[in-house]
Amino acid sequence: MAGHAHRTPILTSSSLDEGVGGRVYLKCENLQRIGAFKFRGAYVTISGLGDEDRGRGVVTHSSGNHGQAVALAARLLGVAAHVVMPEGAAEVKVEAVRGYGAHLTRCAPTHTAREEAAAAVLRETGGTLIHPFDDGRIIAGQSTAAREMHEDAPEPLDLLLGPVGGGGLMSGACLATRHLGRTTAVVGVEPEGADDAARSFRSGSRQPVGVVDTIADGLRTPLSELTFGILRANLEDLITVDDEAIIRAMRWVWQRMKLVIEPSSAVPVAALLDGKIDVRGKAVGILISGGNVDLDRLPW
Repeated sequence: MAGHAHRTPILTSSSLDEGVGGRVYLKCENLQRIGAFKFRGAYVTISGLGDEDRGRGVVTHSSGNHGQAVALAARLLGVAAHVVMPEGAAEVKVEAVRGYGAHLTRCAPTHTAREEAAAAVLRETGGTLIHPFDDGRIIAGQSTAAREMHEDAPEPLDLLLGPVGGGGLMSGACLATRHLGRTTAVVGVEPEGADDAARSFRSGSRQPVGVVDTIADGLRTPLSELTFGILRANLEDLITVDDEAIIRAMRWVWQRMKLVIEPSSAVPVAALLDGKIDVRGKAVGILISGGNVDLDRLPW
């Protein structure tokens, strides 16, 4: 990973600190290669494949950031990549996948359609599936973001917040926190319109969402058994925010911190700004997951 992924900066905002009463540190994975944390897991996984598997290529399905990550990592490693993306995916992400040289397949905008289309490509190519989150190698790669945050933050963190979609980032955050022996409470945040993880966390079994409706396109995927098990065992809490709060938080970060973040990244910031979690007097880390935004379709 060293020398391939960026060690992204941690930034602060006095206005944010004053507004929430705590000390907030933002780990800016929007400044990572391909503009999101996903490059970490993709590179770790593809670089670990043997020559025979590399020769057959890799296949994935993604709403955008993971697809870009697989496309770039595969190009860097000389591996053919096939990416299935749903109709309606942000055009900036679609064009990036094409730009990195991957073979692109479009499908209907449902998780089932994504999996079925990827399965068809796998049968045709004999390639290796690089799943967006249901893979221990992917989770290990994503865990490096939280590990760096713990190592680089100017003080020990009381809380670590991040967005939850398929659960790979926050599964990695939980495992990195435990591996480093930190007492940090890890809290996941999810859109109300895609709240399978929150309901699953409370019920003790996976609860699929019938209709997913959120502006946070990177968080529309459900948990897998693997990520659910890790999050259920390690998260302190899992809370939700609505789309209006997500848009307000996204705009606030753009205006006040001059950082381009996508809606999925704004989800944990929205939890702070809306008072969904009390951080007064605490040191809080936030994993800013990505910054790939269609500038022609901003929510404001």
